[in-house]
Amino acid sequence: MGVPESIELARIAETAARATGDRLRGAFRSRPEVALKRDFHDPVTEHDRAAEETIRAVLAEHTPGSVVVGEEGGTRGEEGDVRWYVDPIDGTANFAAGLPFFCTSIAAVAGGEVVAGVVYDPVRDDMFTASLDGATCNGEPIRSAGATEDRTGVIVTGYPNARELKRAGDAALRNYARLVESFATVRRPGSAALCLAHVAAGWSDAAYGTSVNAWDVSAGLLLVRQAGGTYLPLGGEPGGDDWDAPGYVACVGGFDLAGSVLSEIAGLTPAGSR
Repeated sequence: MGVPESIELARIAETAARATGDRLRGAFRSRPEVALKRDFHDPVTEHDRAAEETIRAVLAEHTPGSVVVGEEGGTRGEEGDVRWYVDPIDGTANFAAGLPFFCTSIAAVAGGEVVAGVVYDPVRDDMFTASLDGATCNGEPIRSAGATEDRTGVIVTGYPNARELKRAGDAALRNYARLVESFATVRRPGSAALCLAHVAAGWSDAAYGTSVNAWDVSAGLLLVRQAGGTYLPLGGEPGGDDWDAPGYVACVGGFDLAGSVLSEIAGLTPAGSR
């Protein structure tokens, strides 16, 4: 796919994401009723489902025949040239409680690569957009740059979540303690997609996740890479797609990832090799 086609897909993704904005802003801090999916750590609201249907309608209008993979509605459509990954509200727990850190994430895959993606923060009306032509926030180019080492860096993460604690127990807590000790600041904002957008913009220096889906990270990984940062998938199948890996490490350009405690915790380097 060429750059002009990628830019057009990014424009379509922007249109679809903005179509949810009024609804999400209007429902924000209304304490909507919450239902549960896998367990009580995995909430969903009527607004997640409605926003996804709105996005699907816009994508169907502009890219008929494409496949849409949504967090709430699953996979629909025939095997077309474009495959969309949609998370209508990444950070539903924040949205439902009234914390202003959630977003809509939409990405397009074509020819075996992510070619366009947007992460839209409806509270701040920030539109992060990536195409094969680069990365922007509200139309202005962004550059993933910031701290160069742990001791001056801000890391955003959801680690360890409940599943990680169940799997690894005290080892996960010890690893989290190492992050707290090594980085200047550790934050757990609650939206992988928006965390990656902030790394792309240089507003955070590193991000780490161990339990994500394609709709969480597909747009964010393109944002980070097109802004000059690093995105590394973790735990995926050999030869698999980066957006399908269940974990990731991301950092701003120029960050010393090899010398970071994050490299060892994420399994990028053997324990004790730093």
